[in-house]
Amino acid sequence: MAAVAFVVAVASSATAQAVPPGDSYAPGSFSELMVPSAMGPVKVQVRWAARGGGAALYLLDGMRARDDRNAWSFETNATQLFDADDVTLVMPVGGQSSFYTDWRSPSNTNGQKITYKWETFLTRELPAFLAAHGVSTTNNAVVGLSMGGSAALTLAAYHRDQFRFAGSFSGALDLTAPGMREAIRVAMLDAGGYNVDAMAPPWSPQWLRMDPYVFAPQLRGLSMYISAASGLPGRFDHPSSPIGVFDTATAMGLEALCLVTTRAFQIRLNSLGIPAHYDFPGTGTHGWKYWEAQLANARPQILGALNAG
Repeated sequence: MAAVAFVVAVASSATAQAVPPGDSYAPGSFSELMVPSAMGPVKVQVRWAARGGGAALYLLDGMRARDDRNAWSFETNATQLFDADDVTLVMPVGGQSSFYTDWRSPSNTNGQKITYKWETFLTRELPAFLAAHGVSTTNNAVVGLSMGGSAALTLAAYHRDQFRFAGSFSGALDLTAPGMREAIRVAMLDAGGYNVDAMAPPWSPQWLRMDPYVFAPQLRGLSMYISAASGLPGRFDHPSSPIGVFDTATAMGLEALCLVTTRAFQIRLNSLGIPAHYDFPGTGTHGWKYWEAQLANARPQILGALNAG
C-alpha cells in the first residue's frame, strides 16, 4: 500500500495565483531568467529582495515539476508572503523526477537526451549567476516539498557554506527504508517515465548520499523546519467528483507514507542530539495549500536564519 501511495506525486488543484513575467532586476520586482548550465539553459523565476539585500530562499518543486513555471509561483502565495521581506525568492523551473541531484546518466526509459546535473546547477552555476546581481552565495535558505523536501536537506547537508536553513514539507526522508526504492521507481515512471537506476544504482554510495536518514549527522548546527501531516482529510480537502475523491485518496496515502519517513528521520536526529523544528498537523494531505501554510509557519525561522526581515 505504501508503494502504491507513492505512485502519484500529486499537487492540489488550488486556483492558480499567477505572477506576471518580467525582466527587471529592481528590488521587489519579478524576473524570469535563462541561466546557463551543463544541462543547457535553465529557466529560473526570481522575486528580488524588497530592499536589495543579498539573502535568498530557494524554493524546490515536487516530483511533477513543470517545464514552464515553478509551482511555488502559482500554486501558493509565496511571492506575496515574502513581499515586504529583504530576501530574494529563487524558483528553478524543471527537474521532473530529478530529486535535484546529479544523475549518473540520462534516463533510458523515456529517451532523455541530457544527464540531470541539478546539484551542480543549484550549488555552483546558479549561485554564480545570481551573485552578479547582488545575491549572496553564502546566506541562503532552501525549502522543498515532497521530492524537493529530501533534496533541500541533501543540498544543505553537503553545501553548508551556502545554506543556513533547510525546510522539508512532506518529504521522503528515509530512502533506505524497506520498499522505498521500488516505490520511488514506480513514482518516477509515472512522473515522466524516468528510470531511478539512471539517478543512482541500488544501494550505491550515490544512493546513500541522497538519504537524509543516512547523512543526518551532517545537519548538526543547521536551522531546520520539518513537517508532514497525518494524511487524514483536512480543511483544504473538498472532493466533489469521482476523480476528486480518487485524487484525495491518493494524496492521503502519499502523505501518510511521507509522515512515516519523516517520523523515522525525527527519531534519527533525536538519537544524534540534533535539534530541529517539527510540525505534524493532525489533518492534511499531500497538497499545495497545506505546503503554502507550512511556508507561512516557517517564514519567521527562515528570516531569522538569514537575518533578513
